[in-house]
Amino acid sequence: MAEGILISFEGGEGAGKTTLIEGIFRHLYSLKRHVIKTREPGGTPFGEKVRALLLSDFETPPSPYAELALFLASRAEHVAQVILPALEKGMVVLCDRFHDSSIAYQGIARGLGKKEVEEMSLFLSQGLEPCLTFYLDIDPSIGLQRVAKSRGHDRMEQEGLAFHRKIREAYLELVKESPDRMIRLDATLPKERVYQEAMGHIAKMLG
Repeated sequence: MAEGILISFEGGEGAGKTTLIEGIFRHLYSLKRHVIKTREPGGTPFGEKVRALLLSDFETPPSPYAELALFLASRAEHVAQVILPALEKGMVVLCDRFHDSSIAYQGIARGLGKKEVEEMSLFLSQGLEPCLTFYLDIDPSIGLQRVAKSRGHDRMEQEGLAFHRKIREAYLELVKESPDRMIRLDATLPKERVYQEAMGHIAKMLG
C-alpha cells in the first residue's frame, strides 16, 4: 500500500522520545533522506486541537472511552492527511507514538481491552502499522522526575505512579509479543548510546 517506512517511538513520560526523534531526523536529513517527524496526538491542525483538549485539566476528567475516541480521531486524521501521503512518496516517517500507546494506555492501563483497542486502532488507521517501533524503557518514578524538572506535568502525567507502572508493564508485554517489530531501548543510558543503538537498527532497515 505504501512505499515509505513508518517508524514509531513509544515510552512512558520522560523517556526521551523527543530527543531521540530529533537526533534521528537530523541524521537522516543530512544523508539526503526524505524524512518527516510528527507526533500523536497531533500532526494536523485538527489533531493539535485534540491534543490541547486531551492534555487539559478538567474538573471531571473524560471517561476512558471518550479519551480513547479523541486519541483515535486524531490518529485517523493524522494517517489520512500526513502519514499515508508521505509514505506514498517513499518518505521515512518518524512518529512520536502510534497504536501501541493506545493499547498500553487505554486498552491495558485504563482497562478498555487490549484486543478491542488494537482492532479499533487498525480500522481507523486504514490498517497501517509501523515497520519498526522503538520502546524507550524507564522506571516511571525516574521518568516523572525528569518531566517535573523540565516543564511540569500535564493531565496524563499527573496520573498516579501506579497507573504509570501499569503502562510500563503493558509496553513490556507488547515488546515480548512483537519482538520483530518492537525494540526495547534502555532510556536510563546516556542519550548518545540510546541514539546509536536506534540508528543501528534503522541503518539495517534502510540498507
